[in-house]
Amino acid sequence: MATTAPHRPISVMTTVGLLVFLGVSAVAGGVMLLVDIRDASMFPVEWLDELPLVDSWLVPGLVLGLGFGVGSLVVAYGMLARPGPLARLAWWATIALGVGQVAWIGLELVYLPGWSWLQVIYGATGLALALLPLLPSARSATFEVVAGEERPQRDPVGGQRR
Repeated sequence: MATTAPHRPISVMTTVGLLVFLGVSAVAGGVMLLVDIRDASMFPVEWLDELPLVDSWLVPGLVLGLGFGVGSLVVAYGMLARPGPLARLAWWATIALGVGQVAWIGLELVYLPGWSWLQVIYGATGLALALLPLLPSARSATFEVVAGEERPQRDPVGGQRR
């Protein structure tokens, strides 16, 4: 018996596409930072002089590659999950990744010399990831009750689930 994938609204599929885009490019960027640690030919260590607590590209490379890269790919998978705990966790993680991406780009603009059109693209990606899950269609696709499952009811007096 073949099963069909659940319908996903355009807001969810756009979010997944942005997460995959961010994930793949952040893994590549993280690898580039980690490979360049020894000779610092692409990313001079002097760029980090103004950053507190960071004296090499190791930490930024790990945050970029693992946090934004692998993290975005895992969250994209979770966004495609059936509504339930995994989908809800992915929904919150998407917003956190979006806010984190905007903060990351903000730090780049403050501490690194110059700016790049890539910062505009990734800043917009972060903003979209922070806002797209808030659309009603994305919320309902993530938080809807799957047929046959019973949603716990709240006690009107104490607010506890029963």
